[in-house]
Amino acid sequence: MNTLLTFRVIFISAAFALVISPLCVWIVRRLGLVDIPGSAPHKLHDNCVPLAGGMVLVTTLLVINLVENSFVFMQVRAIFTAGVIIFLFGLWDDRSGLRPRVKLLGQVLASTVLIVMGIQVRLFTIPWLDIPLTYFWLIGVTNAYNFVDSMDGLAVGLGGLASAFFMLVTVESMQGDLSLFSLVLIGACLGLYYFNAQPAIYFLGDSGAQLLGLTLAALAIAYNPIGLSRLASWNVPILLVGVPIFDMTLVVFSRLRRRKPVYYASRDHTYHRLVSMGMSPNRAVLTMHTTAILLGALAFIALYTSPMVGNTIFALVLLGGAAAILYLDSPGHWQ
Repeated sequence: MNTLLTFRVIFISAAFALVISPLCVWIVRRLGLVDIPGSAPHKLHDNCVPLAGGMVLVTTLLVINLVENSFVFMQVRAIFTAGVIIFLFGLWDDRSGLRPRVKLLGQVLASTVLIVMGIQVRLFTIPWLDIPLTYFWLIGVTNAYNFVDSMDGLAVGLGGLASAFFMLVTVESMQGDLSLFSLVLIGACLGLYYFNAQPAIYFLGDSGAQLLGLTLAALAIAYNPIGLSRLASWNVPILLVGVPIFDMTLVVFSRLRRRKPVYYASRDHTYHRLVSMGMSPNRAVLTMHTTAILLGALAFIALYTSPMVGNTIFALVLLGGAAAILYLDSPGHWQ
């Protein structure tokens, strides 16, 4: 992966996403795919906002990967094919509002396509143990990005940062196909961020947030470091998408604790809690983005230490995350 290719792909991906965004906004408005203020308790924006992010993302991934001839690689075809399935179910949800079990069906179908096309967790020597773990990871991270999409620019920024880190680790592992796909995703997120940052001109919608989550989850599984044991590298993908995982864990824990449905839409995400503690909206988003960068840096540090040190670092991150959840959900900070 040479420097010219790296910046060329990022540039054309970002430029393409920027150029097609107005067209996608026009299309989704014609289709009636807009987020209506007050249609749910957590929707406090003032005007109808088009849900164009998913269309921009899937179109950019399709066109730029075609231009770069990335679809000759089986793993890229697998990730994009599964992504199209999750995008279509997300588009359906944006238009009609699907029941949770129908959304789950789409996620299971997309995950099955990835497994059939060879992208699955390979952690155990017994294959039937790997399959349930694959479904759990793919569906979990897909929903984590959908959950964390609670403020303008938040999920897109986290996705772009994760894509950058995945580009770096796949370069190290000499997986050029995944590095190229990650570069396209970085550029797409840059283009999306321009229109999705506060105040958002369009939202990601379920189609965009779930597509972003599934794509990153699949990249994490396909990543296979050279010369490093699974004991040393298994926690790297978890750290790279750690902030969305933290947010979903916090929300699920809080809702179960209060006997609320897990899929009950509410303003109880990490972002909302940081704002309720006195942070400005921009500072809260910056805090979460900064945390994602620090976790990515820790992932690289852990990767190039001994398995004992790396897993100790990961264990300390887990303890810190658990403490943060208890703090943010304590009666003194949240009701």
